[in-house]
Amino acid sequence: MVGLLIFLSSLISLRLGISLAIIEILLGMIASSFGLKTEDWMIYLANFGGILLTFLAGTEIDTKLMREKFKESFLIGSFSFLCPFVVVFLYTFYAVHWSLQASLIAGIALSTTSLAVVYSVLVETGLSQTNIGKLLIAATFITDMGTAIALSIMFTKPTIYTMIFVAISIVVIIFATKFSHIIFDNPKLKNKVIEPEIKYVFLLLLIFSFFANLGKGHAVLPAFLLGLLMSKHFTGTKTIKKEVRNRLRTVAYAFITPIFFIVGGLKISLPMIASCFVLFVILFLLKIAAKFIGVFFLAKKYIPNGSMYTTLLMSTGLTFGTIASVFGLMSGIIDRTQYSILVGVVIASAVIPTFIAQKWFMPVENEDLAD
Repeated sequence: MVGLLIFLSSLISLRLGISLAIIEILLGMIASSFGLKTEDWMIYLANFGGILLTFLAGTEIDTKLMREKFKESFLIGSFSFLCPFVVVFLYTFYAVHWSLQASLIAGIALSTTSLAVVYSVLVETGLSQTNIGKLLIAATFITDMGTAIALSIMFTKPTIYTMIFVAISIVVIIFATKFSHIIFDNPKLKNKVIEPEIKYVFLLLLIFSFFANLGKGHAVLPAFLLGLLMSKHFTGTKTIKKEVRNRLRTVAYAFITPIFFIVGGLKISLPMIASCFVLFVILFLLKIAAKFIGVFFLAKKYIPNGSMYTTLLMSTGLTFGTIASVFGLMSGIIDRTQYSILVGVVIASAVIPTFIAQKWFMPVENEDLAD
């Protein structure tokens, strides 16, 4: 059944010209209504798919541009997090009378921008290599970093395993930065059917995943940093570098990342959302409005030719929003209905703003950033 959904998603995406990620999420929601449930192998692949997408997004960052435009990406990313966090927290705490911790979870979950969705859309539309696309990815990372820091500070109780996860992540990143050239620049390993470069990347990401689970953390942030620092092995003028990146994308997009988006759709309980539909709509509108306030005016200043497109894509949510909601549910901070509403808003924000951005606000590829 999952294989059929992956195949149908590709056909529908090509037919309608809509992002594949959106179609996969929607088909997952529809399949959930007909009784399809997530299985352990799907959840494992979905988690790895999110990590892999984040790594790939990191490899697309132009470090030179990021240094030059750090102020722009930092301001857009920071206000993209702060505005919806404050607005949603205040509304759920004072207007809906959720508990303090539940309101904090709601604020964190709806403050996110999905690096996975943004990256997927930029790659599909050919904007990942433009200045607009690169600044978008950098700003999205700042937003998600704010989300991860807020969740860690407010709720995570560090243990020895958390420290081990952090230490291992640092060691792996330093090791990969210093010694990955042995794999990527070795002529004996080039163009081999066994794909040693891809298996090497998977090994590093699986190490992150293992120790993240052990430390009750998440591997998304170290995976992005790893991709950022290893970007020199995937970008540039050399054809061989582009070939490695394209082969890695092919492996990811053929099966692994579709599972990530489909499972995201399967997590939605439509009956529970229907029972609190007014609250669902209000929270969705609050998130979009707060993102607009936090992003649009800065984007208008720094990305004048793609300000609305930037604002809409920065309004998307998925990975960290779902992580925060799952954490709240498993910790007993929010109940099943609150969880379904939050994840429903997160999924809706991954679909609706992306569709509008692609349909009516696509920037011209060769437009530059404001000086």
